[in-house]
Amino acid sequence: MTLSTQEQLLADTIASKADALLDDLVLHVGIPTGGFNEKGIEHTRDLLTSRLTALGATHTQTNPDPKPDWLLGGQPGGYQPKTSICERLNGVMTGRVLIAGHMDTVHDPNGPFQELDIASDGQTAIGPGCVDMKGGLVIAVAALEALDECGVNANWTFTLNGDEETGTYHSAKTLADQAKLHDFGIALEPAMPGGELVIERMGAGQFMIETTGKSAHVGRAFTDGVSAVTKLAECVVAVGDMPDPERGRILNIGPLEGGPVTNAVPDHARAWGNVRFPDQTIADEITTMLQALNTSGDSLPGVTVHRSFNRPAKPLIPATEKLALQARAVAEALGQKLPFAKTGGVCDGNILQQAGLPTIDTLGVRGGGLHTPDEWIEIPSLVERCQLLAILIARLSAGGSES
Repeated sequence: MTLSTQEQLLADTIASKADALLDDLVLHVGIPTGGFNEKGIEHTRDLLTSRLTALGATHTQTNPDPKPDWLLGGQPGGYQPKTSICERLNGVMTGRVLIAGHMDTVHDPNGPFQELDIASDGQTAIGPGCVDMKGGLVIAVAALEALDECGVNANWTFTLNGDEETGTYHSAKTLADQAKLHDFGIALEPAMPGGELVIERMGAGQFMIETTGKSAHVGRAFTDGVSAVTKLAECVVAVGDMPDPERGRILNIGPLEGGPVTNAVPDHARAWGNVRFPDQTIADEITTMLQALNTSGDSLPGVTVHRSFNRPAKPLIPATEKLALQARAVAEALGQKLPFAKTGGVCDGNILQQAGLPTIDTLGVRGGGLHTPDEWIEIPSLVERCQLLAILIARLSAGGSES
């Protein structure tokens, strides 16, 4: 299917803004928003929401919900970002599009990786968060501005959170509540390495194994002690036997903590881990296996397993497949390819679909090296994915029409 006259105008308008898109990316990449950097996140919020309110959106913020205190990745100084909701619904109760973006990155706000470095050929660039997801934020705001400039009465809400990279604990309820008020969901995560659109994701969760023992002097009273570290090691080995990757049952343990000195029997130890699962059945299996490590009563050594499986699996459902095919139709009308893929990664799209909203969540820019000092973007994708996003929102706002 070809583009309509109005859609061609949209595509041409966005193409004319290629330099502005790149300039905007340079600006946002240069604002450090990793590590719960309050100054950077709030500056980014102000920049983006001011442009959205200029389009007639109302801007409200919801207070952060708490997250379990045993999780890694605490907020320095106690900063917990609020979630912004920028709404410009046109009053029509169909074709309501929810766009979800996150302002945070994984990069150290005080580290050496601080700005966008554009390659000499102008085709790629490297920078912190350039694809995950500052590029997505840049193209989404530009797409909405182009829709407004071209007279398209789009029907949208844009949410902006600052804790996606650490599990969306503060903002998950807001996202789920908003999902129930809309018809289509779009998250701005970057495309897969080949430009693919993800249509199926695994679920994910966190756990911590905490062991307790009895402290004693190693030389004078070794047999009086009970080692929490030894017990933790037994638990870690047990978890190592739990994965079944062929069925999608994945468990991994990373950071370990236990024993401040070598000449005292340690009375406390901890290990943190991550799980992945394709569906609730496998999630329940993992839960049962982890809970079996728990000990009861006051006997030593003791084991307590803390668990938070906060990202549900995102299986392919008919409504999401239909939405993905609509996105592909737009891409093909633009002369682009949009293959489909699935991944073990998770994002806020998992939350939106679990709340009942058909969601596609890799409509951001193309690139790679996510979460590394080599994170890079394919610069032409700024225009191409912005065009795709704008025209898709226009069609969805018209009730999902392809014309």
